[in-house]
Amino acid sequence: MTKPKVTVIGSINMDMVTQTDTVPEQGETVMGTGFQTAFGGKGANQAVASARLGADVTMIGRVGDDAFGTLLKDGLRAEGISVDSVEPVTHSSSGVATILLSEQDNRIIVTPGANHHVTEAYVSNYEAEIAASDIVLVQLEVPLATVEYTIDLCAKHQVPVILNPAPAQELSQEAYEKSTFITPNESEHEQLFSSKDEALTEKLIVTQGKNGVRWFENGKIEQVAGHTLVPVDTTGAGDTFNGALAVALGKKQSLREAVTFANAAAALSVQSFGAQGGMPTAEDIEAFLANS
Repeated sequence: MTKPKVTVIGSINMDMVTQTDTVPEQGETVMGTGFQTAFGGKGANQAVASARLGADVTMIGRVGDDAFGTLLKDGLRAEGISVDSVEPVTHSSSGVATILLSEQDNRIIVTPGANHHVTEAYVSNYEAEIAASDIVLVQLEVPLATVEYTIDLCAKHQVPVILNPAPAQELSQEAYEKSTFITPNESEHEQLFSSKDEALTEKLIVTQGKNGVRWFENGKIEQVAGHTLVPVDTTGAGDTFNGALAVALGKKQSLREAVTFANAAAALSVQSFGAQGGMPTAEDIEAFLANS
């Protein structure tokens, strides 16, 4: 089977991860139990998830002209991702995410840096790559005007687009309507879509963590159950879901097949440290589902 061509437009970050047994209160200092750096950014994470699952992936984004920028591009290239459309921004730092891990959960502060330079004009340079894609992935860690512009380009070229509305920020109704699928988690769904027009209902695929995934198809609510696994690090589970969903839909799987595949990928991803560290291969998922 031909590899699906997945194009990701989004953020590329260096994650700086601190582990602690105690989350500090305001003004309090506590001792950490570990520190690591890891490649991240919602865009880059989704690109890596798609690449590990066998897609032909192009990443469109920006990094800084700093040491992190070089490492981030090298990391994507090592995953087999095309980085021809990842250009450094002069006199800008790369994006970073400061992640606090505690009690099997995470708290994250994102500093965009070069990701602010993923502009409409920049993306327009790569319209041909977008037009040639089987499916496109966007998230909300780059300027919202760029996300809406990308969705318009996908509509122009009749390319399916998955909008992952994270972190939660409002887009125009037109952008939602032009998106093929929208993949909020439960809190994003409550914040952004609880009062939206019913016309969006069949676009929404809502991830529910350990409770699985729900969506609305052919006039009724559908659901796949979650998987009971003890997490090591939940960072990047949602990104893994989106990357896997893009690959499965790019292969023309049914929506239920694609959601089942992506749900399993997300479950497996929390078994290792780092947003990208536990992202599985297609063989990993097939074996997992066969034994579930």
